[in-house]
Amino acid sequence: MSVVCVLLPRFALAIAAGGREALLREPAALAPEPGREQLIGEVSLAAEAHGVRAGMRLGEALARCPRLVLVPPDPMGVADAWERVLARLESIGAAVESEREGVACFDASGLRRLHGGTLDGTLAATRRALERPARLGAGASRFAALAMAHRARARRPEVMDGDAAAALRDEPVGLLRLRPVTSALPDPLERLGVATLGAVAALTRAQLSDRFGPAGIAAHALVRGRDESPLRPRVAGETLAETLELPEAGSGEQLERALGLLVDRVLARRERGGRTVRSMVVAAKLVEGGTWRERVVFREALADPLRMRLALGRRIMLLPSPAEALRLSVERFGPLGGDQRPLLEDSAAHRAARLREAIAQARAAAGPEAALRVLAVDPDSRVPERRVVLTPFE
Repeated sequence: MSVVCVLLPRFALAIAAGGREALLREPAALAPEPGREQLIGEVSLAAEAHGVRAGMRLGEALARCPRLVLVPPDPMGVADAWERVLARLESIGAAVESEREGVACFDASGLRRLHGGTLDGTLAATRRALERPARLGAGASRFAALAMAHRARARRPEVMDGDAAAALRDEPVGLLRLRPVTSALPDPLERLGVATLGAVAALTRAQLSDRFGPAGIAAHALVRGRDESPLRPRVAGETLAETLELPEAGSGEQLERALGLLVDRVLARRERGGRTVRSMVVAAKLVEGGTWRERVVFREALADPLRMRLALGRRIMLLPSPAEALRLSVERFGPLGGDQRPLLEDSAAHRAARLREAIAQARAAAGPEAALRVLAVDPDSRVPERRVVLTPFE
C-alpha cells in the first residue's frame, strides 16, 4: 500500500487571517474560541520564533511575545474551505480520510492506472486538483506519509523509498504529536533523552508498553512504518444546507424562530429523499467578527422538526454574541423515516435492526471505536492483556 498525505500547514490560521500573506507581517495566532478554554490555536512562523506554540495558554503566549496578534477564529469559513479541498481530492478518485482541517490522506494504490501508471502521476494529479500550494508526502503508512509531507516543500513532494524504519530514523520525536494516540509522548520521551524516532525504534515493545501503555504500543508500530489503525475514508455525499441572513443582530427569541425556519427548510428539501437526519451542524456569522460552529448529534436519527428544534435550541444558546447570519447543514443522514414501534413485542430481526441503528448513532457521535465487544482470545493465559481483545461490534 502507498499512502499519500496532503498537508496544508496553518490552514485554519490562514483562512481566519484572510490569506497567508497576512501571516508574514507580524507574529500571529488564532485566538481562543469564545466560551472555550483559553488556549491559542495555530501560530505563525514569526510567533514560533518567539517560543509560542499551538495549545499554549493565552497569558503565557502574550508573556513570551507581547506583539502577538490574536486572529479571531473562523470555524465556519475553515470548514467550508476544507470541504472544497476534500471535494477536489475526491474528484481525482481518491477515498480521503481527514481527521482535522489541513491534513488529508488517501491510498494511492488504486489510482495509478488512472494517472499514468506511476505514483508521480498521482502526485501531479493531486497538485493540479488542489489549485493551491500544498506539501505532498508518500509512504507505506499514514504516519510515514505525514512525516514525509512535513519534510516536503510546496513544489517538491517527498516519497519514502526503502524501509520505513530506516527513513524515519533521524526524524525528531516531536512527529509523534501528529497522531492523537501518541500526542502526549514527545515531552516525556525528550525528558528521558529520547530525541529521535530511531531512538524510539531501538526500544522494545515491552519497554514502551510498560512505561506508556497503549500509547507506547502505538508508537512502537508507528516508528516501524505501521499505522495503529487502518485508513478510514469518509463517505463522499451530497451537501444539504440552508442559510438565513438576519436583518438585525439576532439573539434570544428571534434566533430561535430563525432556527425553526431553517429546520423546516432543511426537512422540506427534495434532496433529503425522506431520510432521517443523524447529525447536523449549526453555524453563525457573528456581528463582532468571526464565526461560531457547533456539531450536534441526535440521540437517534430524526425527521421530527419539534425534536430537532429542542436539541438545536440548547446549542444555539451558547452563541457568544449576536449573529448576523445563521446556517444549518446536514452532516450525516440516517435511514428512511417512518420507523413506527410495533404494538406487540418486536421480533428478533427488528430488535437486531434497532441495535445496529443504535450502534451507528453511537459511532456518529463518538467515532468508529464507540461500540466495541470483548472477544476471548486466550482465556487461560497468565498475562491479562492476552486473554481478551476489543473488536468492532457488528
